[in-house]
Amino acid sequence: MAGITWLERLRNPGPSDWVRNLQAYALDFGISYFVHVYWPKWMGGSLLDAAAMPYWLALALVFVTRDFTEWLFHIAQHRLPWLWAMHSLHHSDTEMTALTTNRHFCGDRLIKALTIWPLATMIINPTSSMFVIYAAFSLYHYFVHASLKVDFGKWSWLLNSPAYHRRHHSRLPEHYDTNFATLFPVFDVIAGTYRRPDGWPPCGLDEAPRSFADLLDWPVRAPLRRWLAKVTGKTAEIPAANAEA
Repeated sequence: MAGITWLERLRNPGPSDWVRNLQAYALDFGISYFVHVYWPKWMGGSLLDAAAMPYWLALALVFVTRDFTEWLFHIAQHRLPWLWAMHSLHHSDTEMTALTTNRHFCGDRLIKALTIWPLATMIINPTSSMFVIYAAFSLYHYFVHASLKVDFGKWSWLLNSPAYHRRHHSRLPEHYDTNFATLFPVFDVIAGTYRRPDGWPPCGLDEAPRSFADLLDWPVRAPLRRWLAKVTGKTAEIPAANAEA
């Protein structure tokens, strides 16, 4: 994360909401520790046992299964209003960088620990080494979010890239609801949500967190403001997105 951030500053210097992103990273790290250490794992058995299969075949199935469930959850985050209320924090960064990777509402991991992670394990139970390899490869997401104009061109359907994911974060209406892939865009290709990157569009939302408290109450702050405005008869104040920390 630090290495890619340093490279971003060399290649594409500019403003970034790095303070808020690091605060979100701290929250995400704490929740991640709780989930992976204390949250009970799925113990109800699996359709496939990775330990009983050829190693590289099982590893490939683990990657595909977990990436597919992440893709499904990402689709749901954009379709279900209550999930979007949380996920919109991730999309609120007007200057997407590697640090944006962990700009998620702190409850996201808890929901995944109750839904898609057990689902993936129900399909295939990875060995410890396979889980470590998958977790290590997940660091690739820092590159995907980086402010580096890397585009795989005609091969963009094979693996996610900064240009591919930038289109997903675009604030241009013609780019909405496309390129949901986590690692492998093949799921977007199958679902019809794949679009080849076309430039470096602006990203972000009209609202962005202005304090650490905003990161904690993000899903309810906008509805709460609208409710208070309705009760008091005053116009709700919705802060504009700020690129500078």
